[in-house]
Amino acid sequence: MLLIKISETNLEQALHHAVDSLRNGSIIAYPTETFYGLGTKYDIEGSLKKLYDIKQRPKEKPMPLIIGNKELLSDVAVSVNLLALSFIERFWPGPLTLILPAKENLSEYITAGTGKVAARIPGESFALSLAKTANFPIIATSANLSGMPPAQDADAVIRYFGDKIDLIFDGGFATGGLPSTIVDVTGDEIYILREGAISRESIRKFLNTLDFSSPLS
Repeated sequence: MLLIKISETNLEQALHHAVDSLRNGSIIAYPTETFYGLGTKYDIEGSLKKLYDIKQRPKEKPMPLIIGNKELLSDVAVSVNLLALSFIERFWPGPLTLILPAKENLSEYITAGTGKVAARIPGESFALSLAKTANFPIIATSANLSGMPPAQDADAVIRYFGDKIDLIFDGGFATGGLPSTIVDVTGDEIYILREGAISRESIRKFLNTLDFSSPLS
C-alpha cells in the first residue's frame, strides 16, 4: 500500500497517478467533500469484486459512482429524463446522488441486480478533480467496513484496510457532515431514498419551481 500526501504543489501529479492506477485496476482511497471514499474503475469486474470483498459489503447493496461531467452518464445509464436533467442543472456538482435506469451490461456489483445505477458529480474536492481528470466513472463507496463509521482521515483508512487497498491519497482531515441525498428519478414518482446534505424541503421547493405535481416519497 502506497500513501501519497496531497498538496498544491503535487496535485496535478497525484491526479494523473490516481487515474493511471485506476486504469490498471487498482483500488484507491481518496478524500471527498465529506469523508474518504474507496474507488476503482467502473468496468473492471475483478477490481469491483475485490472492493466488495474488502469492505465486507452485502451483495444486495449497490455501489455508487462519481463522474466528472454529465455526458459520462451515457456510459452507465440507459436514459436521463427531463426531470433528472433539471436536478443535474440545479444540484451538480454537489451532494445529490441520482438513481437512473442502468445499462444492461453494467456490473451487478454496481447495480446489485436492481437495474438501476447511482451517480453524481461531487462537490468541490479531490474527488471532483479526480473525476474530471479521469473522464470515466469511478466507484465512490465510503472508506469503511460495512456497518462501521466512514473514515475521516488516512489513518482511519489504514486502520480499516491496511495493505488490502493499493493506494491512499492523503488530503488531511475530511470535514464529515451529512452524506449525499439519494433521489430515485427513474419513474413518474420521485423517491428520496436517503435524506442527506440536501434536505427534503429543498427538493420540494425545487420541484415547486418546476410545477411538478407528482408525489414526492
